[in-house]
Amino acid sequence: MEQPLTPRVDQPLKRRGERPLKRRSEQQVKPSQTQQKTQEPLPSPADVPVPQPRPVDAPKADASKTEGDQKTEAPGSGAAGRFNEEKSHQKKQARPEPSANTESEPEPPAVAPTPPQKPDTAEPEVQPPPIAPQPPQKPADAGDKKMLPDPRSADLPDAKMPEEEVACRERLKTLGVEFEEHKAESNPEIGCSIPYPIVLKTLGKSIAIAPGTELNCPMAEVAARFAANVIQPAAKADFGADLKSIGQASAFVCRPRHGTRKLSEHAFGNALDIASFTLSDGKKVEVGPTPPEKDAKFLNAVRKAACGPFKTVLGPGADPDHALHFHLDLEPRRHGGTFCQ
Repeated sequence: MEQPLTPRVDQPLKRRGERPLKRRSEQQVKPSQTQQKTQEPLPSPADVPVPQPRPVDAPKADASKTEGDQKTEAPGSGAAGRFNEEKSHQKKQARPEPSANTESEPEPPAVAPTPPQKPDTAEPEVQPPPIAPQPPQKPADAGDKKMLPDPRSADLPDAKMPEEEVACRERLKTLGVEFEEHKAESNPEIGCSIPYPIVLKTLGKSIAIAPGTELNCPMAEVAARFAANVIQPAAKADFGADLKSIGQASAFVCRPRHGTRKLSEHAFGNALDIASFTLSDGKKVEVGPTPPEKDAKFLNAVRKAACGPFKTVLGPGADPDHALHFHLDLEPRRHGGTFCQ
């Protein structure tokens, strides 16, 4: 039978769980013991000390800590606490503190970067060439370029006037046409030629033509007959007056047709341009794109009647070159055809 424990008279009673703090505080932890404790398993969550606050808050935490809190620490937590503090301090040092620069937006650089400039050698590529491209220039002798061949360019006057030329002049005199003989004209480089020209003063006994009109005799004869047989009656019917004179714009002119290498009928004295008609009462009817209604009726009648006696008839509306005159000529065509516009 077990004997009950009896307290010793010479030893005071101590409450369970109490230990002399003095001995524990006086005990020093040896380095070897610290190393052994670090190798032991980590303490339970209840023994893990609370992470230390940031340095800025450390004074407040230290100031608020009381002596009673220090006394309530578990025995043996001093060495483990210091170890954990050192470990926590090392982690804080390893983790960089956020700086003020990282919290704010990055400042722009002192000098804004500029895009690289194009090299100087690239500028000529975008600039116009020093000399603008020019269309192919005409040859130096373009102004004297020979026209397409025309058999009439070789016509030269004979020592004696041919019989047909003499007969033509006799018919002009019968029609009352006044004219003068003119010396032959030719230009071998261009091809113009009028071997037996005459200069008309009138187209009949009462129909003048001005200024002086140089034509070949066949063209002069057709123009005189047309004035007496067509223009004079039309003027009498539309205006009640006789045809007094005709204003011509062109007769013999040594030139090609506009924009071509073909010689104009003017180059052979075989064409006449009429710009206006003057009546015996002083009225003047001018050829144009928009004449008065009464004048237009007269001009249309003359223009229409000219297609037949003349092989080419052009006027306003045909092209810009003939907007202000009638062009009449005797260009030889196959089968005696005509071209009227």
